[in-house]
Amino acid sequence: MSDITQLLRAAQEGDRQASDQVVALLYADLRRLAQQRLRQSGDLTLSATALVHESYLRMNKAGSLDFPDRKHFFAYAAQVMRSIVVDQVRAAVAERRGGGQDAVTFNTAIAELPPQHDADVLRVHEALEELAQMDPRLARVVEMRYFGGLLESEIADSLGVTERTVQRDWQKARLFLSMAMK
Repeated sequence: MSDITQLLRAAQEGDRQASDQVVALLYADLRRLAQQRLRQSGDLTLSATALVHESYLRMNKAGSLDFPDRKHFFAYAAQVMRSIVVDQVRAAVAERRGGGQDAVTFNTAIAELPPQHDADVLRVHEALEELAQMDPRLARVVEMRYFGGLLESEIADSLGVTERTVQRDWQKARLFLSMAMK
């Protein structure tokens, strides 16, 4: 069992110091995840550091969370970061009330795309919520891959399925989301 896993278990049992140590040890990885998320989101005023700190605060506010290992921790961190980014985009769009809506391409090369507009981030979020109502596992796969940047093997481990299942789920989710976002 790795040091991170031991610290995560101690944090689950209420050890505040262990929780702080987990974040300190994984801070660089969390910043990388935050930078990737912000790069995909476009012109947000939020910095990667602020996104990591806000994520930490929200995770602490949520109380006792069960993270059996590092992958589960990052999957949850990606979900929290997505929530923060979507909240900020919603606030920005609410201020502007409208704007042009460009088509969004949802594919595996999403990380290389130029930054998306605020409305695009909301459209992805809304389509993902609709997908979650139909098939929660498909939504988790998209969340971990698109928002969390996890590899198929990491997603498979986290969800307790095979890599091939993750690949099929990713294909199904991409098809659904591309149709939902037209």
